Amino acid sequence: MPNGLHGVIPYIATPIREDGTVDRDMLARLCDHLVGKGVHGLCPLGSTGEFAYLTREQKRDVIETVVQAAAGRVPVIAGVASTATMDAADQARDWAALGVDGILAVMEAYFPVPEAGVVDYFTAVADATDLPVTIYTNPNFQRSDLTLSAIETLSHHPRIAYLKDASTNTGRLLSVLNRTEGRIGVFAASSHITVAVMMIGGLGWMAGPSCIVPAQSVELYRLCQAKEWDAAMELQRQLWSVNEAFAKYNLAAAIKAGLKLQGFDCGLPVAPQAGLGAEQMPEFRSILSRLGAV
Repeated sequence: MPNGLHGVIPYIATPIREDGTVDRDMLARLCDHLVGKGVHGLCPLGSTGEFAYLTREQKRDVIETVVQAAAGRVPVIAGVASTATMDAADQARDWAALGVDGILAVMEAYFPVPEAGVVDYFTAVADATDLPVTIYTNPNFQRSDLTLSAIETLSHHPRIAYLKDASTNTGRLLSVLNRTEGRIGVFAASSHITVAVMMIGGLGWMAGPSCIVPAQSVELYRLCQAKEWDAAMELQRQLWSVNEAFAKYNLAAAIKAGLKLQGFDCGLPVAPQAGLGAEQMPEFRSILSRLGAV
C-alpha cells in the first residue's frame, strides 16, 4: 500500500433491497461517487456498513463489489468481525482472495473474553494473510474491548499497523501513541473531534459521516495536513452537526437517510434496526443543506 493508510476513509453504507440482496449497482455508484470526491480509501463492512447484521453471502457481495468499483484507485480496507477466532481468520483469508488491500478487525463477544483471548483473536486475524491490519476499538459497543496493554502488545506484530479508535477519549489516543512508539498509526472515528486527533499525530479518520460529507471531510483533512488549524477548527465546528446527528440516531439509519437525500437510495437498515421516520428527515436535510451537501 503506497505511503500507507492516511486521510478520509468512509465506512460505506450497505445498500440492501427489500428481498435482502445487496444492491450492487447502487453500492458501486456510491463508491465511484466517494472516490470522485477525493476520499483516500474505502472501508466496506464497518459499523455503518451493518456488518453485525449481514450474512456471509451478503458480506462477500459487498467486498467483491467495492473492490471492483475502487479499481485500484484507492485502497479497500475490509471489515472482519466474529465471535469466533477461527471464523474471523477465515473471513480475512476470503477477503484477501477477493483483492482487498487491508483488513479492519473487530472482535464481537457474547461472553466476556480475557485479555489474552482478545490478543489471540487479533493475532490470528493478522496471521491469516499478508495484508496490513487495522485493529478496531469501540468500547461503547464491544463487550471485550482492547485495553491499552493489549494494543501495546499487538503493536509489535509485523502486520498490525493501525488502530481505529471510537472511544471519544482523545487522551486515550495520546496514550496509545506514546506507548506504541511509532509502531502503529492512529485513526479517529466520528465520536472524536478529528482536528484534535490530527494535532496529536493521527493519520486521519475512518467514519460513517464521511459517506455523506466526503468533499467537506477531504477539505478538513487538507487543512489539518497544512497545519491551518484555525480554518480547520472553523470547518470542524460546521461539520460537527453531522456527528451529533449520527450519534443521536441509529448509525445506519442516519447515513442511509442522508444518502437518500443525495440520490443514493440504500434502502432501510437491516431489521430489527429501525429507519428514520418522515418527521426526522427535515433535520437531516437542514444539516446537509447548511453544509452544501444536498
